[in-house]
Amino acid sequence: MAATALARRGAGIAAALVRRGRGMCSASATAPAAALSSEELIRMERDCSAHKYVAFLRASLVSSLLPPYHPIPMVFSQGEGAHIVDPEGNKYIDFLSAYSAVNQGHCHPKVLRALIEQAQRLTLSSRAFYNDKFPIFAEYLTSMFGYEMMLPMNTGAEGVETAIKLARKWGYEKKKIPKNEALLVSCCGCFHGRTLGVISMSCDNDATRGFGPLVPGHLKVDFGDIDGLRKIFREHGDQICGFLFEPIQGEAGVVIPPDGYLKAVRDLCSKHNVLMIADEIQTGIARTGKMLACDWEGVRPDMVILGKALGAGVVPVSAVLADKEVMLCIRPGEHGSTFGGNPLASAVAVASLKIVRDEGLVESPEELAEASKALSDVLEHDLPQMQKQVKKSKSEAEKPVCDRCGRDLYV
Repeated sequence: MAATALARRGAGIAAALVRRGRGMCSASATAPAAALSSEELIRMERDCSAHKYVAFLRASLVSSLLPPYHPIPMVFSQGEGAHIVDPEGNKYIDFLSAYSAVNQGHCHPKVLRALIEQAQRLTLSSRAFYNDKFPIFAEYLTSMFGYEMMLPMNTGAEGVETAIKLARKWGYEKKKIPKNEALLVSCCGCFHGRTLGVISMSCDNDATRGFGPLVPGHLKVDFGDIDGLRKIFREHGDQICGFLFEPIQGEAGVVIPPDGYLKAVRDLCSKHNVLMIADEIQTGIARTGKMLACDWEGVRPDMVILGKALGAGVVPVSAVLADKEVMLCIRPGEHGSTFGGNPLASAVAVASLKIVRDEGLVESPEELAEASKALSDVLEHDLPQMQKQVKKSKSEAEKPVCDRCGRDLYV
């Protein structure tokens, strides 16, 4: 009863806030979400949020492969496992998995149990104090991935920014790069977030236009171009502190590098004393059939950035993994986060990682790939009008395989 009363009070406050506004949000904003159709919810979001101009004005540019935050005109209202449901009751298979944030499946009961139990005990201690959940998370994560230390953050972009700071600090303290001359190399087409420091590494004009001046100290190379990377290292190696990359590019269209690329990167980084920094936020935690995508070539980066599935789609959790030689370059007071390592996120993260281990998620992608191919073949044969893109292998082009949505199950 108390929860119901609180929910009603919250709805009343929200309605009052809408009424106090300039009238841009429709009156239907005060209605319960369950009573609104997909069309009404999309219209409400366009009217009341920053998505209005991105999604509405660029609607004509929408294709089957969308950049982040140009939403497909589809509303999710419920999720369980691999399935999601819209307000009209249509059921879908979710192959996107929220950009890999729900590799364990939507609303996994073990994750929800950990969330609820911890939320009833303690949600935040801040880093001014210890809590009884973060040490367990830290030990579990470092043991699972084989690194000496971890640094907890919240979002993926925070994790990337943390790795950049670590690389620069290591460059000055360990590699003895002259003050303020450290360089970081990154790949065109890789996506690492939308903070100012991160977009400063981008080759995408849409990501940087209107946000200058950008952060200096970055060099760029084409993804998969080992000769180009070798040339940059040869010319600037003494100043380069790190090479940041995605093992498989996500936003660029699931771009897999040539065979042997990751091994060659490892060799170059070792030769030139450059930190190999793998952004495994999207590819890590069992997304590719290995715990990390770098495992496919048996390479061990100097730093690994994790996020997304670390929180199983329930809370934002990210972390940077490295050994002490790198991690201890950061001293108390030089970096941190109020919410980083909070007990709620720590409990959820441990539950999320245990699901990956206990339910064999590292082994399952190969089986799922066969099932997905069979489904694609059926859809291609039976629903020729549906339009969707499936990347069948790294050597084959994207192939449109399905259509218009069926009545009971959508893909």
